[in-house]
Amino acid sequence: MLRDVAAHGPWVSAHPDVILKMGVKEVLYRTKHLGWGSDTHLYRTVAEFGAAFPPRLQSSGPRVIKQNRGNDGLGVWKVEQVATRTGTAYTVRILHAQRGSIPEDLPLQEFMARCEPYFAWGGCIIDQPFQPRLPDGMIRCYMGIDKVVGFGHQLIKALIPPPPEGPDSPAAQPGPRIMHGPDAASFQALRTKMETEWVPQMIDILGADPAALPIIWDADFLYGPRDTAGNDSYVLCEINVSSCFAIPDEAPAAIAKLTLARCRSAANDRDREESGRKRRSQ
Repeated sequence: MLRDVAAHGPWVSAHPDVILKMGVKEVLYRTKHLGWGSDTHLYRTVAEFGAAFPPRLQSSGPRVIKQNRGNDGLGVWKVEQVATRTGTAYTVRILHAQRGSIPEDLPLQEFMARCEPYFAWGGCIIDQPFQPRLPDGMIRCYMGIDKVVGFGHQLIKALIPPPPEGPDSPAAQPGPRIMHGPDAASFQALRTKMETEWVPQMIDILGADPAALPIIWDADFLYGPRDTAGNDSYVLCEINVSSCFAIPDEAPAAIAKLTLARCRSAANDRDREESGRKRRSQ
């Protein structure tokens, strides 16, 4: 329906074709060589998953498996190998990212069989290294087209084992998302990277039209390893295109200005097109 609407002229901000490029986990693989990337792998078939994932898990430590499309942690798993081994079968400890989940030990092949439906639903599975600094929280970078319009920092609890009190205890619940404007001092390095490097590079890699970027979208980052000077690095864990609220208080004014500029640009394009038609008809 949205494609049909857009084809008739109205501007559709989160166009379905843009969502399929940016708003799926596959973008983590396609952009893994950017500064926000990590040792990310993609499996398009059950056979690829079965052949490549077990040795990778054994050699590189805990991994995070993600289905291509999903929300609220559904289909996102932390997987780590534990010492138990029966014959050639290894036992893994898994933890679902959905709220209220608890760790579970089971044979690796049983976990992988549990993931097989993801290929039918999303077409692929994404495999990333687990980020040890996850307890430091997640940074949500709110974007208006290609400009940062705010930040949110939250101490998340997904993929962190629950405390002894249990997964439903207050201590197991995520902290509030603390909102910041785009000029927040602690996030200026991330802002610069997003606006001057990573978003332009992402546009090139995805073959996206810069004018088609959504008026509001966000990128979720975890803290990566610090460099030798002690500066933070950032690892992209998800891009949200079609469900991006709540947003910082500072964001609506910036989004309104960007929307007005987009609408004026579209109106000017229509005027030029109409003028061209009139000249051709004379």
